[in-house]
Amino acid sequence: MSDGAALPASIDATAALLASADYVAERSLATAVFLALKLGRPLFLEGEAGVGKTELAKVLARTLGRDLVRLQCYEGLDVASAVYEWNYARQMVEIRLAEAAGAVDRDALAGDLFSERFLIRRPVLRALEGEADRMPVLLIDELDRADEPFEAYLLEVLSDFQVTIPETGTARAAAPPIVVLTSNRTREIHDAVKRRCLYHWVDYPDAVRELAILRRKLPDIDAALSQRVVEFVQKLRGLDLFKPPGVAETLDWARALVALDQSVLDVAMVGDTLGALLKYQDDVTRVKAQLAGLVGGAG
Repeated sequence: MSDGAALPASIDATAALLASADYVAERSLATAVFLALKLGRPLFLEGEAGVGKTELAKVLARTLGRDLVRLQCYEGLDVASAVYEWNYARQMVEIRLAEAAGAVDRDALAGDLFSERFLIRRPVLRALEGEADRMPVLLIDELDRADEPFEAYLLEVLSDFQVTIPETGTARAAAPPIVVLTSNRTREIHDAVKRRCLYHWVDYPDAVRELAILRRKLPDIDAALSQRVVEFVQKLRGLDLFKPPGVAETLDWARALVALDQSVLDVAMVGDTLGALLKYQDDVTRVKAQLAGLVGGAG
């Protein structure tokens, strides 16, 4: 990989950097990103699924020329999967080879077994071992899916950019990596994690910004259709739905309509393609009951 790009020098430059990768950020988000980069602080992004939290980390890695190291969180995630573990199979082979050779120096063997060559680096440790002049982007995605004890383990990483490995000592980053944490707020994240980060709530975009996003991502879409798509989605978010559509769903639906060669919205076509927008049957049923009024207003 070539040398990474310089960090943006201002909020406007940050917004322009994101826009260069078709990420349309409101100024408050661009400000949070700029400060996180400037101060070397982790950035904690919270918001509904599909509003662009994960995409932001991907865009930062791409535009800054950095590696993206992604840790996808899930229930039961532990240190061995997230940070490091020892290669027990290789250690057992080493022990058997030493025993077969005879005259085993147990202290020397024990020291060798817990050396670098038996250490398996997982995402967090890999991110901390990046080069000082182009540290990677560490994406800790959907932290709310992990268990609370894992949050506690992350405190050392987020505050000191280091991890402690009992057998070998402390592994400390040469420079702070760019850390982005995301949460869909399926549960509350502990205050101790949030205190170590800059925080930003990523909300659904308003109609103007969503239209700009749609036209950047799908530049060939019919202008009138893109307008109607955004109007319809904005109306859906005003309904009492279990899961309103995010920007990701807006883009999926627009791509589906383009693939079907649609230039206008009609009740039948919208009803047939709601699965691109809504992911729960109760939401689909509720919207279908109001479809005539919703489509009529959007068309």
